[in-house]
Amino acid sequence: MKSTPKSAPKSAAKAAAPKAAPKKAANETHKLHDIVMKALDQDKGENIVSINLEGKSAIADYMVIVTGTSTRAVVGMAERLRERLGKEGVRARLEGQDTGDWVIVDAGDVIVHVFRAEVREFYNLEKLWSADFSTVDYTLYQST
Repeated sequence: MKSTPKSAPKSAAKAAAPKAAPKKAANETHKLHDIVMKALDQDKGENIVSINLEGKSAIADYMVIVTGTSTRAVVGMAERLRERLGKEGVRARLEGQDTGDWVIVDAGDVIVHVFRAEVREFYNLEKLWSADFSTVDYTLYQST
């Protein structure tokens, strides 16, 4: 008689599956966005642009793009923003501060891209994220 392997109980399978982080309330996200915008303005960020990503992406609700005048200004602005968010109880991560050309401040529902002017112009994130994704035809092959 063959023995059949036992399967894991359903409750164990559910416990092993990763859970998505709970979505913050809309008013909390708007408050976070306001804090970010005010902080960047106070730090003399140039050409501050906010893109509403609600319904376009699951990564965040807002993407903020700002230009710093130099590598030192880019890194300093990102680090001061992280400190200000920390004082508000928001944990933010920085990526890219080693070079200072482009630093990302990930504050969860608000992602901030701090660029040097030349790098911002090259990547042109505003154009990419302002596209109307609902009208794009992703069909590669069409039958005739």
